[in-house]
Amino acid sequence: MLVFLSTLDSSMLIFEQSQTGRTAAAVLPTTTQSPVFTDIPAHLLRTQPASLPEVSEMQVVRHYTRLSQKNFSIDSHFYPLGSCTMKYNPKVCHDLALLSGFANRHPSTPDEHSQGFLACLHELQQILAEVTGMHAVSLTPAAGAQGEFAGIAMIRAYHQSRNDGARTEVLVPDAAHGTNPATATMCGYQTREIPTDAHGDVDLSVLRQRVGSHTAAIMLTNPSTIGVFERNIQEIAAIVHQAGGLLYYDGANLNAILGKTRPADMGFDVIHMNLHKTFSTPHGGGGPGAGPVGVSQRLTPFLPVPTVTYDGELYRLKTDLPHSIGPLSAFAGNAGVLLRAYVYARLLGKTGMGRVAEYACLNANYLLKRLTDAGFQAAYPERRASHEFIITLRQQKQMFGVNAMDFAKRLLDYGYHAPTTYFPLLVAECLLIEPTETESLDMLDGFVDTLIKIQNEAKNEAQTLKTAPHHLPVKRLDDVRAARQLDLRWQPQT
Repeated sequence: MLVFLSTLDSSMLIFEQSQTGRTAAAVLPTTTQSPVFTDIPAHLLRTQPASLPEVSEMQVVRHYTRLSQKNFSIDSHFYPLGSCTMKYNPKVCHDLALLSGFANRHPSTPDEHSQGFLACLHELQQILAEVTGMHAVSLTPAAGAQGEFAGIAMIRAYHQSRNDGARTEVLVPDAAHGTNPATATMCGYQTREIPTDAHGDVDLSVLRQRVGSHTAAIMLTNPSTIGVFERNIQEIAAIVHQAGGLLYYDGANLNAILGKTRPADMGFDVIHMNLHKTFSTPHGGGGPGAGPVGVSQRLTPFLPVPTVTYDGELYRLKTDLPHSIGPLSAFAGNAGVLLRAYVYARLLGKTGMGRVAEYACLNANYLLKRLTDAGFQAAYPERRASHEFIITLRQQKQMFGVNAMDFAKRLLDYGYHAPTTYFPLLVAECLLIEPTETESLDMLDGFVDTLIKIQNEAKNEAQTLKTAPHHLPVKRLDDVRAARQLDLRWQPQT
């Protein structure tokens, strides 16, 4: 948690418990001589001990245990975080990924001595290819963002292999993730926005006007980030393909269609998959992650290496792919994350994957119905939700002077992490809500009841929302200042 120290409850600072001479351990030195750090330049060596707290072992244990209990986490709170899919990570996936044969394997171990590990990765490649309809998969991208980069880099390599240098533009809907135009730009393309029509679909008339011989690709999420399924996806695919462009699938919302339909069947040529979103690997805290990419047959030569192959006798890491865009991470990617996704996929099986989509969509539509019945306004009231949906608090802002952020901060007081706020940008004062398939009916009802309670507070005591949260160690922050003038230092009072 990145915060200004002045906003913290002093009980969160272990320095406040420090007393001179107190220690957490009594480790006898092996030598009486001071250590010599020969590789560190003398001017960088400390001349005085670091200013660290002097506390007992029990104080350390209790301090960090209390801190952990102050955190919001998927293991302790409901995380209805739209487009991020903060879904439960089954503990059995962690346990099996940490078996000694996996955890103790050195990444440079020869293939001949890594057959069990490589067999799991090979099967994961096959599973991901089957559920997406893609011809081949590479597991090596170390995060969803890197998988997205790999997807556009492969599209670029494909066009270059055909000496088609005129394709300089990537089309991006205005409802897309912000990473989409950033990725296209990083790969050397210009981006052009395609608007969303009043019903939440891509505006086909504008698409037809803007597509052409200069179009390298269109980047889409389906269902989109406004929580509805793109009904014209096959027509979009035909328009782009007829112009010689390709379709890139942002796998952020694959959770909604898992086991029901496949991106390749919609006409997509490449997909990246956020394993934390659909395959329940850990998420948050900066990593590690995994963002495998799947491709159609014509893009297979450009896959990042290594991939895992099987010749009927041995599983091997294949690196000799002449037209590959190259390696994207050390060795074969984040092994522990990939293994967790593999276990999760095996636990679900084909039938279980279909249930993921069914219950994710059921939970979202149940929440949408209950909230609209309670007077909340859906952004696209004539559309069914996919696995997530948007409500707009436009009316609450006009009538009571409270905004989406005020609702989000007040939810923290009631023990719920807030949904995504103010995204996508085309919906004013929006909350993007995603319950995932793992939440119970009781939890969903409690969340709705709390939003109704906050709505009543907005009518009768709006200031309570504007100054929330009230019951957490960290109160309302100036978010811009906290990001730009971050100060995490502690200095003793003089």
